[in-house]
Amino acid sequence: MGLQRMVSRLLKQRSGQMTVELAVVFPVAILLALIALNAQCYLSEAASFDRLARQCIRVYGASPDCGLSDAAIAGQMEAYLQQCFSKENLSCHVEVAKSTATLRNFKATLVYRPELFGLSMSREVFGVALPEVSHTTELTLDTYRPGAWFRQLV
Repeated sequence: MGLQRMVSRLLKQRSGQMTVELAVVFPVAILLALIALNAQCYLSEAASFDRLARQCIRVYGASPDCGLSDAAIAGQMEAYLQQCFSKENLSCHVEVAKSTATLRNFKATLVYRPELFGLSMSREVFGVALPEVSHTTELTLDTYRPGAWFRQLV
């Protein structure tokens, strides 16, 4: 009889322990799941951006229209990339640097802001600012076109 009383006292003292443990661990588990989801989304967008940005640079940068400035070419590329990555938490920027007379270095950047299942999250959580993550790809092209110099001189 004494053994049963001791067991019942131990069980009574521990009642609710699992509930408390769940209340402590569950928010942490949800937070880790959100971080993993955002990391997966970022990696997916970065992989797509690498492919599309290089394709865009090759199409618009290899043979630009005659008379277009570097800024206009970068604007065309940026408009195309913004159309491809039209989510609210993504933004694209393109920069062009002239290396030599015909070489151009194109630098495309994707900026990713964390989100919560399609809803944009607050910029900070518990006073800690959530950083924007950026991914950059660069490609240098020779924009020389035969006869282009002669046509400009005439």
